[in-house]
Amino acid sequence: MIPAEPSLDAPVDAKIDWAESCFEREGPRLLEDQSLAGLLDTLKHAVHRSREIMSRSGIFDLCRQCEEKEGGSCCAAGLEKNFSGMLFLINRLLGVTLPPDRKDPSSCFFLSSSGCGLVARHVLCINYVCSKITSRTKPDQLAALREAEGEEVLLLFQVDERLKKMIRR
Repeated sequence: MIPAEPSLDAPVDAKIDWAESCFEREGPRLLEDQSLAGLLDTLKHAVHRSREIMSRSGIFDLCRQCEEKEGGSCCAAGLEKNFSGMLFLINRLLGVTLPPDRKDPSSCFFLSSSGCGLVARHVLCINYVCSKITSRTKPDQLAALREAEGEEVLLLFQVDERLKKMIRR
């Protein structure tokens, strides 16, 4: 029996612990489910597509400049408080090793020197693009990114719903 998922206002380490416990106890069973496995694979491809568009359009470079040279970041400390234990379980099922601690006290728990350490991200992280970036990115590139992000969000929702059904059993 899987314990109840911690509430959203629980500390991030409690949500990570819950995800790790679920993954240890139920990971193989969950991954054997063809429907879930297919959704996870499709989600992984959608994430890759979104990140590829961000890379080609120069958005990653703009974000890195903001973080390194301007001292700002959309990935600020505390952002991870919005993340659920289920999001962390999804990441474990996608092969992500969750970090034991924060690398930079001023940044999100999951921000590393190479960007976000999560594959499956919160909808805020997927959809938010600041005005500095939107003003410097071609409209067709933004449209392509928004389309890819929409697919990513939909798949994340579907994976989340499938997992909830499986865990309740």
